[in-house]
Amino acid sequence: MKRHLGVLLTVVGTALAFLAVASAAQATPPAAPYQDFAGCPSPAEDDTVAFCLKTVTDGGHIQFGKKNVPITNPIVLRGGLSQLTGSFVANSEGGIVPVRQTVEGGLVGLTGLSWLDEALAGKEQLKVYAVVELAGQPSSLLELPFSLPIKIHLENAVLGNSCYVGSNENPIQLNLTTGTTNPPAPNTPISGQEFSELAPEAGRPEVLTGENGIFVDNSYAVPKANGCVLNIGSQHYNIDWLVNAATGLPAAAGTNTTVQDFDISVVSPQVVYP
Repeated sequence: MKRHLGVLLTVVGTALAFLAVASAAQATPPAAPYQDFAGCPSPAEDDTVAFCLKTVTDGGHIQFGKKNVPITNPIVLRGGLSQLTGSFVANSEGGIVPVRQTVEGGLVGLTGLSWLDEALAGKEQLKVYAVVELAGQPSSLLELPFSLPIKIHLENAVLGNSCYVGSNENPIQLNLTTGTTNPPAPNTPISGQEFSELAPEAGRPEVLTGENGIFVDNSYAVPKANGCVLNIGSQHYNIDWLVNAATGLPAAAGTNTTVQDFDISVVSPQVVYP
């Protein structure tokens, strides 16, 4: 039987806390085969970590304005949860692991400049990728909705290095739930799905994994794009206004939707850092 996310993780956190042994004298890299939990603070870095955590989003989509980006490459969030506050904690290897998602329509669709198709010699120069990055402190996964502030880095060979939708100061504030949303119009409620009962992972029984969860949110707003510069030869043009016009940004709450298929895994930090 499936349980509520917060209740289930509270039980797991309590159980793993009882498995704790003496803390290591100093932080060390994760032991094999637990390198995928890099990002979880070691006991030497933070002895209040109840358990190490990893979520893998391997399907769904993220919408910002008129752009709907399919999640085709798994997005990994890794860190740990504090037994004192339930808050998400991470070291320098934690947070969202950078991974590219292809933006359909490429540079022409992002800017509305059809002449770029002929002006740029290489087809790679026309491709645009979206990389989801953290833009603040996530909330605790012990309670839903799970608040996840993000920004989307739009990467392209000629677009410059600083083209973002959202920022640390003005993030896209996702409030993810496995339940049912209550969005402003014109969006209507949608429902997610709780992950399966946590079970020992094959080959790593110390790791407990729940599968086939679905996070949803269709109540978030998306701010304007900023820092978008088109570099053609020696010429550099700020094209924020073109990107915003072509993608319909800013986009008010109730006009954007994300659906994220995810698995979740937890393990004691004393297993990751023996």
